[in-house]
Amino acid sequence: MFPALRWDVKRGFDQHDADIERALRRGVGGFIVFGGEAEAVHELTTTTQTRCDYPLLFGSDLERGAGQQFRGATQLPPLAAIGSLDSLDVTTRAARLTAREAQGVGINWIFAPDSDVDLEPRNPIVGTRSFGASPALVARHVAAWTRGCHSEGVLACAKHFPGHGRTTEDSHAVLPRVPADRRALEQDLEPFRAAIDAGIDAIMTAHIVFESLDDTTAATLSHAIINDILRRELRFNGLVVTDGMGMQGILDACDGDEATAGIAALNAGCDVLLYPTHFESVADALDAEIRRSLPERRVTDSVERVRAAAERAITSATGHWGETPDRAWSLDVAVQTVQSLRDTIGLPREFDLVTVDDDIGGPFPSPSRDPFTDELREQGFEPRAADCAHDDRAAVVAVYADIRAWKGAPGISAAAIARIQAAVTVRSDAVILLFAHPRLAEPLPGRQLVAAWGGEAIMQQAAARWLAHASGR
Repeated sequence: MFPALRWDVKRGFDQHDADIERALRRGVGGFIVFGGEAEAVHELTTTTQTRCDYPLLFGSDLERGAGQQFRGATQLPPLAAIGSLDSLDVTTRAARLTAREAQGVGINWIFAPDSDVDLEPRNPIVGTRSFGASPALVARHVAAWTRGCHSEGVLACAKHFPGHGRTTEDSHAVLPRVPADRRALEQDLEPFRAAIDAGIDAIMTAHIVFESLDDTTAATLSHAIINDILRRELRFNGLVVTDGMGMQGILDACDGDEATAGIAALNAGCDVLLYPTHFESVADALDAEIRRSLPERRVTDSVERVRAAAERAITSATGHWGETPDRAWSLDVAVQTVQSLRDTIGLPREFDLVTVDDDIGGPFPSPSRDPFTDELREQGFEPRAADCAHDDRAAVVAVYADIRAWKGAPGISAAAIARIQAAVTVRSDAVILLFAHPRLAEPLPGRQLVAAWGGEAIMQQAAARWLAHASGR
């Protein structure tokens, strides 16, 4: 079991001290870490390991670099942006940088690369997390990312097996079903085959029903999918890790009972139960099931895989992250990924900046939008925040429409489109700057349109630099 340690703005990680003690007493394999100052994460992983007499695995979702989670570390563009460059050298270096900085804060297991193929434009949760819509391209870059991560001694994890790219629903919220036949699903499996050939350490399962593979339950709970396909057919011998155990997809598959889901996942062949939300009750249920009927070999196989992975991972907690050359390289890559989708004639020094933020809401705050305005000023512009465009000044309309688990669908809301249309009606030459996947631009008005893949700080900075270059600055 791998419980979560989540940073709290007021209390840091101190709130988890008792949780860590209980988890270590029960013999957990490690933890998944969310958020925090890089220095605080470094202290957390270091001190927690000293409290334990066996090596622990500390994992984290770092699809967009260590800076995705840890403040002070280097952010990277979304994988779709990197995939648009189709440079294996860039992908490999991005993975090495991510792994090196993860190791710097004591993270030795990265839950990346996302190995889903972006096959369904209506997918509410994959989108820019995938390298792209071509199975061959995704496979190439998944393999390159895996090898780059391994070169720094950090474990990698391909997700979400056998592929989350076809769903029109989000497994955080529901249990999706995929009706595609087995022949079609070969496209989804191609990146996972490449990951296995590259020596991937772990594969994360999807809380999705694949009707042609096992129409009775989610992949995470399917003996047929985990053992017959992943283990026997694809010959994968590494760690099989569940997606988050508190997600509605797996709960829906088990009548809402997380303990039942945990037992079913182990029986199906999973080695790691990730992010249980009711740790003690799930642990008690597992103990009882082990005494009652869970085969001893099934348990010892998983324990041995976790132990071997923890011993193989290099945990040096070097204390190095966010170094200037790495930040400069990452930002340069980000600028290269920005795309002009319609004519762009540049901007004068002063202009109105209208922000249309479709990412406000949900359980977690949106990223600050200050990096965009700060970088614009660094580049010599004088943006003026405005609620609407004015006919006597040039205008930029910054549209934020990232993938968010709570949204339930990709795209841009009708209210946001109406605000954009209002700006274009006043200033037909307004520059529409889309911080989202370029394909979401189709319904947007305006003759000048630029896409910057996502609203994280690095893409805000990259967009400002791109605009400066396009304006001759």
